[in-house]
Parts: sequence; structure tokens; C-alpha cells
Amino acid sequence: MANPSVNVYLDKQEYGKDRVRLLKVHKDTKVHRVDDLTIRVLLSGEAFTTSYTEASNKAVVATDSMKNTCYILAKSSKVVDTLELFAAELANHFLNTYAWVQGAHVTIIRHRWARMIVDGKPHNHSFWRDGDETRQTDIFIKRGQNAQDRTVELKSAISGLLVLKTTGSSFEDFVRDEYTTLPEAKDRILSTCVEANWDFTLPFIHNSASLLPTLSQVPFNAIYDSVREVTCKTFAEDESASVQATLYKMAAQSIQNWKWVQKVAYALPNRHFFPVDLKYFRGTQNLNEHADVYQPVADPSGLITATVTRAPDTSVARL
Repeated sequence: MANPSVNVYLDKQEYGKDRVRLLKVHKDTKVHRVDDLTIRVLLSGEAFTTSYTEASNKAVVATDSMKNTCYILAKSSKVVDTLELFAAELANHFLNTYAWVQGAHVTIIRHRWARMIVDGKPHNHSFWRDGDETRQTDIFIKRGQNAQDRTVELKSAISGLLVLKTTGSSFEDFVRDEYTTLPEAKDRILSTCVEANWDFTLPFIHNSASLLPTLSQVPFNAIYDSVREVTCKTFAEDESASVQATLYKMAAQSIQNWKWVQKVAYALPNRHFFPVDLKYFRGTQNLNEHADVYQPVADPSGLITATVTRAPDTSVARL
């Protein structure tokens, strides 16, 4: 039974449209490009409180209108192929259009398409789905005390990058006690599905009109390409003593490469491949240095996470 004498209040709220699917085809040259996007738009502000507490829709912008806005701006935008800028354009639009909206939160996922190779050459307008890897960005723009001021929080990410190497990884000298059955491994398969995100060092307040020009100074596409390349190169070349040690090198390198990157976080599940013991079959050797047939084991898996942050005395970006 509810107790009407207990006071409650609405603590937090956001609402909007999720999973807006959008394909933008760039036809400015004979070589077409595609951006296959999934978009989430969430709005917040005190004006929406009464829609929860008093069943009043007077301030509610229909989520269908948010969906339509995504399509309309994608038609006119010149920055759809830079997720961070398109997300900022969308979020800033809602703040500029609806004076009572205090915060706009936009998340965009870009699904990966690769150009088909036909007769040994990249085809101008045909593509194939290049796995489940996605590029993502998440931006929250909040109205400042001055109606034209903007506070910006921005991060970008790689998700679903599945990698594997067949040597160059070990795991030794770990704690051994009565619970330990795992043997030490001087050489093992290392595989993970990379989840990485990075926060940008940006000015806290932007004027609404200067928001996009200011953000345009940051080479977002180059930073994404670089973080992905560093992730793959470090994974491939590092003589890994542990997933932890390799993760740290990945994150530190990207912070050192880009003055705009404030912190980098990774979540690396250790996808296990165990050699199959075949000694029961005519004494076939398939362990240790003889191993070349493995059983993938999905669950349970190790999970290694960490966030590496730029030290306070390190120089930061000034746009």
C-alpha cells in the first residue's frame, strides 16, 4: 500500500527518440560514400517536469518530431561524415529551436561498410558490411546561465572491434594458491573484442553561434583513425605480458598523440582459446609447443578495464 504522507520528487529525467536509423549517401563525386547511422536524441529541462507529475504535455516535443529533425538535418548538413560535428549540430538545433530545453543529449553509432573490390579495384558505389565494429560518439550540450552559452561534454568510441593474434602473448608469475588451476603460459592466443572510448579536452562554454566553428578545429576523424590504428598496432606488435599491460600502452599512446584527448578508457574481454588435449587419441600431442588445434570458450571470460588520464601538469588543448 502506498503511503501518501511520504514526500517524493522527480530527481532526474530525459526523454526522446532512440534507434533512429538513417543512411546518408554522399554523391558529390562519382565515388559515392555512405554513412549508416543509428541515432538517439534525449532532451531534458525543468519544463518537462509537469509531463511526469501533472500529466501535462504542454512543453513536450513529440519524439516523432525529433526523428524527423534527424532526417531533415542529415539532408542539409555538411558534416554528417564527422559524427562529433553532426551530433553537435543536432543537439545545438534542439536548444536553439526550443527555448525551454535545457539539455540535449545525442548519441550516434556509425555502422561499418567497406568498399567492394571488383576486378581488383574499389567499386565506386558498391559496399559490403565489414563486421559488427562501430564508431560512436556521445555529446551532451547544456544551456548556460546566458541563453546563448553552451556547456559541452563529448566523448567518442570504438565498439565491437574483434581482434586475435596467434602468438606474442604470455601470462606468467600470477598469484598461485589453493584456488588456482590455470597453468602459466609462455605463449598463447590472445583475442578480445575492443571497447574503447575517449574524452575530449574542450572549452567548457561555447556561444551557440560559434559552437560548430569551434568544434570544427578538432580533427575528429583523424583522431578516430589514429586511436583505432594505435589499438591494432599495439595489439599486434606488443609482446604482451598481460592484457592489462597491453591496454595501458594503447591508451597512453593515444593521449600522447593528441592534445585534444583528455582520457582513454578500454574494456577488453579476454576471449579464451584453449588447446584441446588429444593424448587420448593414439597419443596425439596438442599441448604447449605442439598446440595448433584450439577450442574457443565464450563463457566465462576475463574482463580487463582501465581508464588512463592526462596528468594535470600536462599541456592541454586551447582552441
